[in-house]
Parts: sequence; C-alpha cells; structure tokens
Amino acid sequence: MKFRSVIGLPVAVTDYASAVAWILEKASAADRPYAVEAANTHVAALSRHDPEFSESIRKFDLITPDGMPLIWSINRQLPTAEKLTDRVYGPTLMLQTIAATDTTQSPYRHFLLGGKNSTLETLTQRFSKEFPNTRFAGSYSPPFGDWPEQESESIISKIRDSGANLVWVGLGCPKQEHWIARNKHRLPPAVYFGIGAAFAFHAGEVRQAPALLQKIGLEWLYRLAMEPRRLFKRYLTYNSLFVYYSLKDHRANEESKV
Repeated sequence: MKFRSVIGLPVAVTDYASAVAWILEKASAADRPYAVEAANTHVAALSRHDPEFSESIRKFDLITPDGMPLIWSINRQLPTAEKLTDRVYGPTLMLQTIAATDTTQSPYRHFLLGGKNSTLETLTQRFSKEFPNTRFAGSYSPPFGDWPEQESESIISKIRDSGANLVWVGLGCPKQEHWIARNKHRLPPAVYFGIGAAFAFHAGEVRQAPALLQKIGLEWLYRLAMEPRRLFKRYLTYNSLFVYYSLKDHRANEESKV
C-alpha cells in the first residue's frame, strides 16, 4: 500500500475495498496488534501540532483519508490515473468491515469498546439484525474520565478472553489514539480501530451529514451546526491549523524547487 504525506502524516493511498482487505489480512494473521485510524483534518492537524499525539499516531499501522481535504492533498501528489475518487470514512469503513465478516464460516470476532451501555446495546441489536452471521465477541463501556492502571489491565483481559480479532475503540479523539498507542505493546493480537463518533452515528444518537456535504468537504459545517458548543473550538482551531500547515508545506516545496 502506498502512502503520501499530508502535513507530515503518512496517509494511505487507498479505497474501502483495499483498506478492508488489508484489515482482514492482518486480523487473520493474528501475529501482533495492528492499529488503524481514519484521519480527518482534526487528526492530521493535531498530529502536527501536538508532540504527544504525534508520538501516539506514529504507532498506527494504517491511516486512511477520512476527510475530503486529505483526499485533495493526496491527489495533488498523484498522477491523474492514480487519483482517489472518495475518502475512506471511518463509520463507513466500520460497516464495510463488519459486512465483509458476515459469513457463516467467518474466523472474525468483533469487540466494541467505548460509549454508554445503552449505546453498545443499540449497536449490538442493530448489527445482529443487519449482519446475522457476524460474531460479536463482547463489548464494554468503560468509566468516564481518566482510568487507573487497573482499568486498562481489566479491559485488555476482557479483549483477550473474548478472542476478538477486530476491536472497535470509540473513546473519542485523542483518548482512543493515546490508549491504543500506549498499550499496543501488550494488547492481544488483533486489529484495533480508533473509530471516534462512529458508535454514536450507528446507534442513531448523532445524525450524519448529508452525502452531498460530505462529498464537498463540508461535513464539519453540518456537525458544527448540530453540536456548536462542543465542536466550535475544535473546528476553529484545527481546521485553521490544517490550512496553515498545508500552505506552509506548499510554500516550502515550491521554494525547494527554485
């Protein structure tokens, strides 16, 4: 799989089919823990701006282009025949991965980590109806806030005992990325996903932006309108930083050609 730098973040040049194939291959291998992130402008800008988050995200094995600005940045670096036509959106990647394991002979087992108990119950019920042959090995709603070491040890034991090889971690960014990265050396062999708001979307707790707004890169505006208090500072800060770092890198590249 090819990668291209987006303001310093190594993002895969991939589509849904290739990403799902990679994920299932690594889950089947069961040789070590793998970490997957669907990166939007927030993740990219945070990884450039925050050294601690950068250290965590560097431990991820596959970073897909979740946001359209990342697609545009990647495509500027590719010949016409190789340009990407769509992003690899985290919530959709989750559904497509689950769908790909919906067979009677499937060796894949899913684990849901994060969210409220009611959210996990709704997700399990929905997925069981839509994907009747998919096996869900377990789920866990951890306590809110910072965790003591014993909590992480308990979570890791639950995952290990479940036999899951596809673990969906919906703790919110950056908590989920830090947790996966800091514990990666002791996590059971599986593919671990930093999946953000996908739990809330699929449980029907938060509405997703219309497809047209997603396509033209304005999903953030829709989500801001839905949750202005929670998201205003994030989008103002990190969208601005993404633009700033993109322009800075473009200028540096142009000057290096002179």
